[in-house]
Amino acid sequence: MIVSADVLLVEDNPADAEFVLESLRGALAGRLLHLHDGAIALDYLFHRGAYADSAETLPALVLLDIKLPKVDGFTVLREIKGDPRTQRVPVVMLTSSNVERDVSLCYALGVNSYIQKPMDFDAFRSVVRTIGQYWLSTNIGPTAGGAIP
Repeated sequence: MIVSADVLLVEDNPADAEFVLESLRGALAGRLLHLHDGAIALDYLFHRGAYADSAETLPALVLLDIKLPKVDGFTVLREIKGDPRTQRVPVVMLTSSNVERDVSLCYALGVNSYIQKPMDFDAFRSVVRTIGQYWLSTNIGPTAGGAIP
């Protein structure tokens, strides 16, 4: 059985992924899932391919890089925010890009937050913990499948 995740990290850089996972493990008790490319992330989110038999649950938060193999982060974001089943899932771009065009496009596609990865390990850890604590503990999000008034 495939376990559902509270936080889905979509990151192809193993070092960055380990930093994020380590930082979140120290700050949150939720289940974490790391996927290394956009195609697999879409399969997971939309319960297809290897994830066709997975539970129909969604993560509480998606941390998404832009530069991913197979399917880039822009496309993943576009599909998440363009589908009524997933559009309410908070997506935070966690990327090394600070190019204004990338930032603008992500917001146009509906990203909830855009954060450039800090180069310093301690700053990176602090940013990731803050992201996790905010989106999973502080923020009041919509309930899954909740009716719109």
